[in-house]
Amino acid sequence: MFYKGKKVLVTGGAGFVGTHIVEELLKHDAKVRVSIHNRPMIVKDKNVETVQADLANLGDCIQAVKGVDYIFHAAGAVAAAAVTTTNPMEAIIGNLVLTARILQASWECKVGRVLIFSSSTGYPAADYPIKEEEMWKAHPHPTYFGYGWMRRYLELLGEYVHSKSGVKVVIVRPTAVYGRHDNFNPKTSHVIPALIRRAVEKENPFVVWGTGDEVRDFLHIKDLARACLLMLEKCPDCDPVNIGYGKVVTVKEIVNAILEAAGHNDRKIVFDSSKPTTIPFRMVDTTKAKRLLGFEPSISLEEGLRDTVEWYVRERSKA
Repeated sequence: MFYKGKKVLVTGGAGFVGTHIVEELLKHDAKVRVSIHNRPMIVKDKNVETVQADLANLGDCIQAVKGVDYIFHAAGAVAAAAVTTTNPMEAIIGNLVLTARILQASWECKVGRVLIFSSSTGYPAADYPIKEEEMWKAHPHPTYFGYGWMRRYLELLGEYVHSKSGVKVVIVRPTAVYGRHDNFNPKTSHVIPALIRRAVEKENPFVVWGTGDEVRDFLHIKDLARACLLMLEKCPDCDPVNIGYGKVVTVKEIVNAILEAAGHNDRKIVFDSSKPTTIPFRMVDTTKAKRLLGFEPSISLEEGLRDTVEWYVRERSKA
């Protein structure tokens, strides 16, 4: 087995994506190290070592990466519609600094392989499943101009480190993800956790930003974590790969599925097109992931949404 006995650092391992990567690595008998900064660790296991580190600081990064074979760099900020509208620079600066520092430390410490995340936000607007080679055909959609270019630059930075050092860099371009341990903060959450929180709270009228006709490709977080392990093992050549669900759904359909899962049937749905929204259509072509990784999603959207709602209800009752 590729990961058995290997020492693997997961930055952001206490966050949404990192938590699920840690869980997946443990299934493969890896020795996991997690860098901790502001969040408490969710996964408790004897094979998980934690280190305190501010990844904006090169010295902390070097201490975190020393002695590891591989790195999954999942630390950083994400951009929801409200965030890109009200505080657009925060996610851009945070991701640039943290990723640059991790790549620098990996180079200095001669780490074998590093996986970094790009994003489907870097793609130009398209009304069809967009392929990897189309990233550079035009600017990102105006909503994601700054954030999308930041993700593009991180790919170039990864290519630079890959070409100049002995570090093999892996680049994943994920679509939107959701699932357990997502961010349900009303100020910073993405569309699915935001809808789930308000559905469970029985908001009425149920107000949704946008027209509801926006089309998305949502992938369950466990499928993304599984794909990331496959990527680091099989594609250490700095060749970006889309990781997505491969099917699309409208926001209206998502809303109805979440309301049903939450048992919130006695409500009025209002779509508010005056509120900030994002690109009208986004679907990534997943042919390359199938060909190189043999990857296909294992969790249906209906199953994943139902599980996420049930998990959130349980966690909310505990709180």
